[in-house]
Amino acid sequence: MRSCAILLTLALALAGCKPENATVEVRPVRTIVVDAKPIDDDRRAVGEVKPRYETDLSFRVAGKVVSRLVDIGAAVKQGDTLATLDAQDYQNRVRSAEADVAASEAAFAEAKGAEGRLGKLLKDGWTPQANYDAALRNLRSTEAKLAAAKASLDLARDQLKYTTLKADFDGIITAVGAEVGQNVAAGQMVLKLARPGDRDGVFNIAETGLVDQRSEYPEVIVWPLSNPQLTIEGVVREISPVADSTTRTYTVKVTLKDPPPSFRFGMSIGGRWKGSPATGVALPLSVLFEKNGAPAVWVFDRQSGRATLKPVTVAHYEADTVVIAGGLAKGETVIAAGINMLREGQKVRLADAAPGGSTDR
Repeated sequence: MRSCAILLTLALALAGCKPENATVEVRPVRTIVVDAKPIDDDRRAVGEVKPRYETDLSFRVAGKVVSRLVDIGAAVKQGDTLATLDAQDYQNRVRSAEADVAASEAAFAEAKGAEGRLGKLLKDGWTPQANYDAALRNLRSTEAKLAAAKASLDLARDQLKYTTLKADFDGIITAVGAEVGQNVAAGQMVLKLARPGDRDGVFNIAETGLVDQRSEYPEVIVWPLSNPQLTIEGVVREISPVADSTTRTYTVKVTLKDPPPSFRFGMSIGGRWKGSPATGVALPLSVLFEKNGAPAVWVFDRQSGRATLKPVTVAHYEADTVVIAGGLAKGETVIAAGINMLREGQKVRLADAAPGGSTDR
């Protein structure tokens, strides 16, 4: 029994001992030395050319389209006929209204004659006042009916005129909403007419592209995607106050200054606008980590040889880089590769610390 107790005591003593030369895991990493520099806010987007003023043209009466004389892209002049409706019903209404006017004129003429005769007889004392009052009342009634018949005739003629759709101003047809043979309602869009002289570049910009704008209406350089060498100037005139519910982007309209004829409606264009240069640090996207739900980067402490997670402020993201606005000091060493398996305070060694590793955009 005594020998068993001795063996148990030795086993426990050996289990509680740790090797003095236990190996500490040291992970190799690659680093970048922080060098804050002025960074131009050079933001780009793709959009299209759209008319600044565009009007929906529609018939003011319902009917069947019997002709459409223009297609998309047609240039029209003010007063040109663009489309027509079947006018047979409206012509019948005009003839009916003309007949009502003729009947009302005849009734008015008869009532006026009767009122004149009874007025003379009343003056001579040959008819009672009641007869004259009835004739006068009939005259006024027929006069009102004649006025109503003439108004109905004017309305019928206007409706007949509305079966022809004309251009309100010189412009270009940009859309078609009805075809020949189609029944359209009053007010339904049949054609879109745009003023050719005023053209906008319209872009859909993500929220991050609008953050920290230093000028509410910055100047923009615009060019056709098919010809990047052809550039013109523009200025932002309108930014949508509400994001699109589907794309979560904001519509930005840029007024184009003296666009050449080659800038046609619907053309795909690129846009670039610059804000004032700001000091920041451009780093690869791979350096970003997360700490308490906020962006952070791993920093290498040269004195201790350990990795520390440091929160940072992101200015904006680009295609393959992130611009850090705050949280890093010049000369600090950021771990750029090998961060996935790091933990706070872990020992690391530099796998590639090439001289002059500063970020340079």
